[in-house]
Amino acid sequence: MVKPLRRPPAIKVLEAAAALGDRRVRILAGGSAGVWVARVSSSGRPREYLVVVEPRGAGQVYAYSDDNGTRFRGYVGYPILSLMMAAGLLPRDEEIERLLSGVNWTLLNERMRSYAKVLEHLRKTRIPGEKWGRVERFMAEVLARLRGIKVYYDPSLPSKALA
Repeated sequence: MVKPLRRPPAIKVLEAAAALGDRRVRILAGGSAGVWVARVSSSGRPREYLVVVEPRGAGQVYAYSDDNGTRFRGYVGYPILSLMMAAGLLPRDEEIERLLSGVNWTLLNERMRSYAKVLEHLRKTRIPGEKWGRVERFMAEVLARLRGIKVYYDPSLPSKALA
């Protein structure tokens, strides 16, 4: 059943950028007939997600990912965000991708149990000073662009895209 996805927590934008910076987004099909397909590995690398993104014009994107945020929490998960960035549907910042390379998001999220605490930890230890302003502007820019796109979860996309 196709259903609309909610906007993600802001930190998911950084997780998506980190996935690109770590080269954990492996494009399987890109742009043919407008469909993008990728495998995205988690930061701890124990999991790999199948992701499909199909822009349908007029600010609509149909997407699939088997990550928990998308499937069970109903928001656009970081694997979808990372593929949308790779496909040019959302902004990218290669410097931020490099700064976040190597972050073990799974471990941080499990240990701190608070996205706000993880962001504060990154601000203090990984991206100090004036670069943090750039990170905040990037998150805001991606989320603003995402507000103009209606993203729908479509569980039938994998069978269509991989056929």
